[in-house]
Amino acid sequence: MTLRKGFEPHLAVGETTVTGRDVEMLRGIDRHGSMHAAAEELGRSYPHLQRRVVELEEALGQLTRRDRGGKDGGGTQLTPAAVDLIQRFERLRVELSGVTAVPESVVSGTVTEQDGELATVRTPAGEVTARVPAGTTDVEIAVRADAVVLMDPRSEGATSLRNRLPGVVSDLTIEAAIATVTVDVADGVTVESVVTEESVEELDIEVGREVVAAFKTTAARAISTDS
Repeated sequence: MTLRKGFEPHLAVGETTVTGRDVEMLRGIDRHGSMHAAAEELGRSYPHLQRRVVELEEALGQLTRRDRGGKDGGGTQLTPAAVDLIQRFERLRVELSGVTAVPESVVSGTVTEQDGELATVRTPAGEVTARVPAGTTDVEIAVRADAVVLMDPRSEGATSLRNRLPGVVSDLTIEAAIATVTVDVADGVTVESVVTEESVEELDIEVGREVVAAFKTTAARAISTDS
């Protein structure tokens, strides 16, 4: 089973939360130099848009500057603080996109032995060690694809990757020099790995190829499914 997660970024500044909707509003004001025009473009009520600007400014300081008169009739401009806020939000969006775009593999199992936060879990693909909440019996273990390393089954080298699940490559996609490899490790159980195209070539990875999907104990996070 593979799970893909998506998050809407939120930027916390003190006790105020700035959302993508807020940033869209500020960008609209910047494009048009007018709150009225921004509200019309975004399909929002002008009073509500104006009220939200006031709320943000009360918490974060001046974000807009009103230019009155002149041949163009004046308008509303963003302050450097507003531009900085937008840039901070966009940096957060980029960071999150890099995280949330990575798929997770989820494997169900039963805890057979536990030592503190670490436990041995029996799964259809074999035993897996993972971080498991204390007192848990039935769990689902999630492993991010970028934490899974693909190895040649004949490799005998020492490694800190305690979990090694042998399987067969069932799917391979390559985009922008990055490959997503799906490995069938048991009947109905798959693990995905994100590797470089260069690694695919070095390991001669292709559909039908036997590989070992390996990952550290600390990369495997379990949640309880006890009823």
